[in-house]
Amino acid sequence: MMWVLLIFVLLLPGALFWLAVMCIPSPDEPPRWRTALAARLEAMANHLRHRHPPVTDPFDALRVQERLGVVADHVRALERDPHLFARAERIIASQLAYDQLLAEACQMAGVEVLPSALGDPSERFREEVELTSRGWSW
Repeated sequence: MMWVLLIFVLLLPGALFWLAVMCIPSPDEPPRWRTALAARLEAMANHLRHRHPPVTDPFDALRVQERLGVVADHVRALERDPHLFARAERIIASQLAYDQLLAEACQMAGVEVLPSALGDPSERFREEVELTSRGWSW
């Protein structure tokens, strides 16, 4: 009986200390059961969360429309001036800036931006048509 009591007195504090140490995060990789439990809890939380569509600030949309108009006018001015130094490089840079603004406008309007090469005129035209059909003007 004395041996059982002695083992119980020695093992119980050790087991409690081991459980406390397991709750402290370590720099090593966490156990698989912990990552699996965290993934399942995250999936349940995502299921319970209410997803609200992002609301676009109308002033942000107005700012992007204004910048699109300014950059489009700049590209037209570059195309009209035949004596401009490094004209082609300036036109390409301005068109890439225009494409970035178009992508930002498409994100605000909910238009899908398809992956394409930089400066693809057909993708630029498609995005312009989609934005125009949704009421954007610049």
